[in-house]
Amino acid sequence: MRVFITGGTGLIGTAVVAELLAHDHQVLALARSDASAQRLHTIGAESIRGDLGDHDVLRTAAGAVDGVIHLAFRNDFSSPEAVAASVAEEAAALEVLGAALVGSGRPIVTCAGTPAVPGRPAMESDPLNLDGPVGGRGRAVNAVLGLADQGVRASAVRLPRTVHKDGTGGFAGILTNIARTNGTAIYPGDGAQRWPAVHADDAASLFRLALESAPAGTSWHAVGDEGDRVRDIVEVIGRRLELPVASVPPETFGPLGAIFVADQPASSRRTREELGWTPTHPSLLADLENIAP
Repeated sequence: MRVFITGGTGLIGTAVVAELLAHDHQVLALARSDASAQRLHTIGAESIRGDLGDHDVLRTAAGAVDGVIHLAFRNDFSSPEAVAASVAEEAAALEVLGAALVGSGRPIVTCAGTPAVPGRPAMESDPLNLDGPVGGRGRAVNAVLGLADQGVRASAVRLPRTVHKDGTGGFAGILTNIARTNGTAIYPGDGAQRWPAVHADDAASLFRLALESAPAGTSWHAVGDEGDRVRDIVEVIGRRLELPVASVPPETFGPLGAIFVADQPASSRRTREELGWTPTHPSLLADLENIAP
């Protein structure tokens, strides 16, 4: 299968590209720079220059392949306005990609976040959050899944708050960077809230499985760890960086504060049973031991 992928040079995208190539798929990836294009070529993928705002590029690429995987997102959480702009940009890009596939029977796999469900781990059947600073992402994903009624084999892989590899990535990576900058490893509230996680290489295998075989209109959970307490995550970060650990108010984290403080464990039982997905790589707490002081 020839596959167009956005976000193919990020932490998750790099793993997805490698996974696709290892299973005899051809990859055409969106590249925002010459350096990104060169990295893609080095590992055997093709590239097309552009970004999520280049709708003509997206339309042309989606129309020339057998399937699409969408991963790109402008991760600018510097202000509420920046978050809103990133969400709007992604929604517009997904609308273009989906429209290019209408009536074709071809697959598109988009990404979402696992939802937070009070009192229990989120399951694949639970609805996405449509409110808050990133609620627009949920609405965009639902619109893509709705293309199942228009001849598109659309599916969504829901990613946990931390997708990690070699001790970096996701919300845990953000906390690590904050600790390096501030000299203290901090966590919001009492730290008892749980965050799910998955290794990037395990997430990549699920994207491939969804591309190859997921029924139209379905959602899947790329969850390797159902939920680690944030305090436990930060204690590993502090120990590896040889820094003190402290609790701080959620507002310390700006637009992300409300998300960081939420208890949000998630299950992948149905994903494992129905798609045959089996995570095999290190857990988050084990992977964080790779953090270098």
